[in-house]
Amino acid sequence: MTSTTRIPEIDLNDGTRIPQLGYGTLALQADREPTAANAEVTAKTVAEALAAGYRHIDTAQAYGTEPGVGKAIAESGIAREEIYVTSKLANGSHAPDDVKRSFEQTLEFLGVEQLDLFLIHWPLPTLYGGDYVSTWRALAEFVADGRLRTVGVSNFQPAHLDRIIEETGVVPAVNQIELHPYFANPAVAATRRHGIAVEAHSPLGHNGDPLGDETIARIAADHDKTVAQVILRWHVQHGTIAIPKSARPERMAENLDVFDFELSAEEIASIDGLDKGTRVGPDPDTYEGV
Repeated sequence: MTSTTRIPEIDLNDGTRIPQLGYGTLALQADREPTAANAEVTAKTVAEALAAGYRHIDTAQAYGTEPGVGKAIAESGIAREEIYVTSKLANGSHAPDDVKRSFEQTLEFLGVEQLDLFLIHWPLPTLYGGDYVSTWRALAEFVADGRLRTVGVSNFQPAHLDRIIEETGVVPAVNQIELHPYFANPAVAATRRHGIAVEAHSPLGHNGDPLGDETIARIAADHDKTVAQVILRWHVQHGTIAIPKSARPERMAENLDVFDFELSAEEIASIDGLDKGTRVGPDPDTYEGV
């Protein structure tokens, strides 16, 4: 795939659109501090992702990569409207006043006047008195004042989605969740029931587990593709937004080269059948991460 090839876009429930494949920026740096040195490291890698053809960059306050993402965008020569930028609220900033302060810091780090997508990173139902609804209301205000195009959530379970929608009337446009061939995630059905787009973090699995799967390897060989490409194609054909990550330019390009083949219904069913029903990442019902 060349940098001029257009990545398909998904229609969101608020009338906006999002590129179906994005580039994740977790752990691109030695640590999660938003320092100038770390920004240089991240900017170099994100610049390579943009050169490969990515136009959707996924960052988060907790990653510490926002300054580097902003630097890469500013130095890319690519028009701002051509790059879709997602960030996520840090777990220590759920109180409404902290939401506002941290969002302004995100805009400053990224060097943008308007962010494309902002997510509550984790619901944290056991913290802040369980009041993630107030956090959700605070995020939604940024759309009303024009500083945010689209508001969504991440790692929200069915009950979390039901509650914020019932209590606020504001439906998220995106729910970014753990989703890969070894974990189908029960939140998918509830997310789609509400008309919310499903976005997969860790789309290739945690610790690369599905990448060694024999069933997927056979399918990949039949298509003369890699296992990673087949998994990403599986996401694409399910209508999922996927956020793969690699610091290697050749893998960045490989992960985008998934639009020139199609999996059969039988092949998709075979991959669907690999679900082990076991979450590898944190449990959103109990996670209290910083």
